[in-house]
Amino acid sequence: MWQPDPYDRNCPTRQLLDRIGDQWTVLIVGALKDGPLRFTEIGRRVDGISQKVLTQTLRSLVRDGILTRTAYATIPPKVEYELTPLGRNLSEPLEMLDRWARVHMSSVQDARDAYDAEHTPASA
Repeated sequence: MWQPDPYDRNCPTRQLLDRIGDQWTVLIVGALKDGPLRFTEIGRRVDGISQKVLTQTLRSLVRDGILTRTAYATIPPKVEYELTPLGRNLSEPLEMLDRWARVHMSSVQDARDAYDAEHTPASA
């Protein structure tokens, strides 16, 4: 019987972990945890993402069943993105990662500073 193995580059679970671990996915799912948002609202919340990457990431998340895309027949057209039940389930561990990063960022920065000090050649 076949067992998923994310350490095998051809395994579909590897592709899913790549999607979930993508920086933009983490931020987009986090931005949508409180409810649906329009494309431009997501772009404003996720500082630094280009429109092209936002479009590609949203499309992939809809394809994976993590988001729904709802288009309203209004003028101008209105499109909202929202977490599906699967996406809400994913938001829980991602929220824990967000919390971990916020709590431990100063320790990580201290480690980076110590590493850089040890591995940077002294000025002449």
